[in-house]
Amino acid sequence: MPRPILALAPLAGFTDSAFRLLGRKYGASVVYSEMASATALVYNPQPTLDLLKFDKSERPYVVQLFGSNPEHFALATKIVCQKIKPDGIDINFGCPVKKVLKQKAGAALMANLKLSRQVIEVVIKNSSVPVSVKVRAQSGKVSALDFLKMLSDLPVKAVMIHGRTLTQGFSGPIDSKMIKAARKLFSGVILANGGINNQADMKKVLAVTKADGVGIGRGALGRPWLFKSLRGKADNISGNFQKIAKVAIKHSELTYKSKGRRGIIEMRQQLCWYVRDLNNASQLRVKLVKVESLKDIKKILN
Repeated sequence: MPRPILALAPLAGFTDSAFRLLGRKYGASVVYSEMASATALVYNPQPTLDLLKFDKSERPYVVQLFGSNPEHFALATKIVCQKIKPDGIDINFGCPVKKVLKQKAGAALMANLKLSRQVIEVVIKNSSVPVSVKVRAQSGKVSALDFLKMLSDLPVKAVMIHGRTLTQGFSGPIDSKMIKAARKLFSGVILANGGINNQADMKKVLAVTKADGVGIGRGALGRPWLFKSLRGKADNISGNFQKIAKVAIKHSELTYKSKGRRGIIEMRQQLCWYVRDLNNASQLRVKLVKVESLKDIKKILN
């Protein structure tokens, strides 16, 4: 891929097919699925397979798995490769959400180097597509550098490094120097993640880290056109109510097409992200959190 690689990073509850389609439309190089439970794929696969369905225009498309049981990861990897046929499989070692940590998954799994290696090994063994990992700057006593040393002899193709520690969560500065140090330990693709909201942020991070690209997650919420801006192209959308409304309605239509009324309910939160920077944002949010149909959304935004 041309550098810098711009990845739509995985976000549970947000990076569904509709959002990924918009990300690709506005210039994302690669898109990731929402986090999918390896255990759920073993015991009740269909709901998760439905979650992972994608349109061919989303490619390159990477499925991200989370969990802590190597046997579950092995079977889940086979199921995903056979049923979904993505372009890659990513293993989550960075999620800081409590309900994920309670399962000893996400960033909690990162802190267990022995078990993490077992998981990576079985995923590689059972995958027909490239395998990547997503980690944090630090989880417990384990740093991203410790983690990369552990997997240095394994054919992992890419790593996305969230530059914040587990205790930082989603706020605070990222450790760009640590991401730069990762290059000495990892020869594959390195993506810097965290705190990138505009082109200036991206240029600063890339200048320090020398990474191959960036992963954009929360920065793209309500702003899928951000990828266009990161490429140095004027988006002509930011701050323009009519154009923002047009994108939000398109997003709603795509979501309704794939999920029906359930998708409209899920869009309530997304719609609030779209209007967050507008002068009348608070008034719009009061209405948008109550939408029941695509008609309601169009009536409010038009």
